[in-house]
Amino acid sequence: MEPNTLLDALLDEAGISRKGLASRINQAGAAHDKTMRYDHSSVIRWLRGQRPRGVVPDLICDVLSARLGRPLTVEDIGMGRGDTPAPASTPLAGFIERSAALWRSDQQQRRDVQQAPVITGLPAVGPVWEWENPPDDTDVSRPGTPRVVMCDVESLRQARGHYEQMYRRAGGVVTKARVLRFLNTEAAPLLRGAYSDATGRELHRTVGGLVAVAGICSYDSDAQGLAQRYFHQALRLAKASGDRAFGGYIIALLVNQALYMRDYRQAVAFAEAGLRAAGNTISPGLACDLHAMQAKAFSRMGDHASARRAMTAAEVAASHIRPDEEPAETGYVQPGLLEVNLADALMRLGDTGPAQAYAAEAVATQTHERGRVHRLATLTDCQLRAGHAEQAAATATTVLDSMQGMESLRLRDRLVKMRRVMTGLRSTATAEVVERIDDTLRIPL
Repeated sequence: MEPNTLLDALLDEAGISRKGLASRINQAGAAHDKTMRYDHSSVIRWLRGQRPRGVVPDLICDVLSARLGRPLTVEDIGMGRGDTPAPASTPLAGFIERSAALWRSDQQQRRDVQQAPVITGLPAVGPVWEWENPPDDTDVSRPGTPRVVMCDVESLRQARGHYEQMYRRAGGVVTKARVLRFLNTEAAPLLRGAYSDATGRELHRTVGGLVAVAGICSYDSDAQGLAQRYFHQALRLAKASGDRAFGGYIIALLVNQALYMRDYRQAVAFAEAGLRAAGNTISPGLACDLHAMQAKAFSRMGDHASARRAMTAAEVAASHIRPDEEPAETGYVQPGLLEVNLADALMRLGDTGPAQAYAAEAVATQTHERGRVHRLATLTDCQLRAGHAEQAAATATTVLDSMQGMESLRLRDRLVKMRRVMTGLRSTATAEVVERIDDTLRIPL
């Protein structure tokens, strides 16, 4: 069941407690000659996604409508019938309210929201299909207050860059709370404000960038189901912006997550969708990354020919990269990223010599702190696979030194995998590294 963040947000807006809602529903039932015995536990189950039977959803609408002074439908309270067909394209106004409700619940650290399960099957593919296909949003203008102007959009854009840099230096665990607070206090009121179509498209694109950072931080905090929902939100905002290339960037985030979750066929399919739908608007940097991630997926499936074709396509795209012409979101495609991805793919294909060479080249290229840690970790993996225990121990020591101060479960995953391999080696150097890894893993995040 999906957590009902809409009902939670409406109860907060109405100033009604869980016990208070249950009491009002019992009273409304009595007025209809129905005996009802709901309590606060019943409301908790509704907030966790259970849909009450009979007329109860309509009674909840009546209670909240009277309190808030506006009509509400069962869809507005998150209790629409699950067996009704999904719309061809999510209506923008309702989508904004659902998105803001999720941000609020996540900031409140609701466990049912933060532990939301990973979406699989058609619901996982649906948002990508919806982004790629018509109908598009013909007009995203909106009446209301406050009046949004371009300087508001620019402040959001600067905030996205700030939180991205914070993530790279400190990790997603500590950055996420800051991003959520900003989304709730600054971005949500602007999305509900008044703006022209032109300003609205820029606004949706910029908020989409912030939501993507929230998704990246959730991914880094190992809240994969929540990260997926943020990426889906960002993809819908990308569609509203009309910026296909920006949507391709969000697809790349979904591809990366699919790789982590070992859904390699989905990673390949999503990357293909991103390349296809972005078309000529895609930047060389993003095209390079999508092809490189396809190569990694194919290498994990043991498809040597497809992996090498994807590697070649990535190298061709890389030759056209002009950093000054890349959009802000693809700033992560820095020199050395292609090499570390090629190293990963070649390592999986068993070509340890070229893999080590590419990984060493990537490490020698300057990048941001987090990127450097991942490159060093990949070089360590290549050295371990090649049987170079002493070299791997030295590189792993640099990994541990470089990640001081970062709070990231993804980086911890890499340490755990290193430890697993090193524990089986008969080497004094790797034994010492294992002790250091154990000391690091004891520090709670």
